[in-house]
Amino acid sequence: MRPSPTAEVARRERDLRRLELVVTRKLDGLLHGDYQGLVPGAGSEPGEGRPYSPGDDVRRIDWNLTARTTTVHVRDSVADRELETWVVVDGSPSLDFGTANREKRDLALAAVAAVGFSTARMGNRMGALVARPGRVERIPARSGNPAIYALLQRLASADRPEPGGPGTDMTGALAGAAKTLPRRGMVVVVSDFILPPGWERPLRQLARRHEVLAVEVVDPRELELPNVGLLSLVDPESGRLVEVQTAKAKVRARYAEAAADRRRALAVSLRGSGASHLVLRTDRDWVLDLARHLAGRRRARSGFASPRGAAPGARP
Repeated sequence: MRPSPTAEVARRERDLRRLELVVTRKLDGLLHGDYQGLVPGAGSEPGEGRPYSPGDDVRRIDWNLTARTTTVHVRDSVADRELETWVVVDGSPSLDFGTANREKRDLALAAVAAVGFSTARMGNRMGALVARPGRVERIPARSGNPAIYALLQRLASADRPEPGGPGTDMTGALAGAAKTLPRRGMVVVVSDFILPPGWERPLRQLARRHEVLAVEVVDPRELELPNVGLLSLVDPESGRLVEVQTAKAKVRARYAEAAADRRRALAVSLRGSGASHLVLRTDRDWVLDLARHLAGRRRARSGFASPRGAAPGARP
């Protein structure tokens, strides 16, 4: 017997309340300082120009204004009183998969919740671009916990896409974010990155202006096959059924090698775009992995970088 709509809404509300407790207890403070220009500070938005005075930062010299007036001018900046965080969320059917503690879609929602509650605690605004089948849904940026809960409810209550239906356009969602987010801020991309080619270019464009965190959600069965004999697999995107004989060691080895090659290529693409890469797995403590990643970024910014080739929080 399926639960009533009212009971389902109440269950989702309880789950989101638990997520908030997890975020505020275990991640409080870790996201602080990861945003540019929050008061106090000079800010990042250009302000008015004025003649240069002894003691001014020479890096603020406006050379165009100096050339027009033949007098050295500097450009003041306006302190950002309220910053925006945007999440670009993958809503494709491939996230409806999970063989461990949770499905990838649940893990993606947890990642959005972690960013959202931390953003709300700092008084900043958060919005979302969600790649739905055949369209991109835009949720305007708002501040406060009620706005975060409303955003998470929309993500959690959305109908799951049917296999074989219209595909989701993450490339269009990323391109839209790069074109329509004028102010500098933080953009978090949440996906399993099982995407058709073409998303790399808009991600690079997005990272030129914003700080970008790419959160990859992974299930262990996407990395290696268990030895369970004849296994029937269904592609959640197309609905195609494939039977694999996992008892053969060569089949398992070829699968693991192909998965490792794809992961390496993805890591290179994300690193080349300028985005920070975080891997969250359905069989691991996602809070611990997120905390380690944020702590690694803090150390890197303080001059204590991670060993070469080791991405904080990333795991094979």
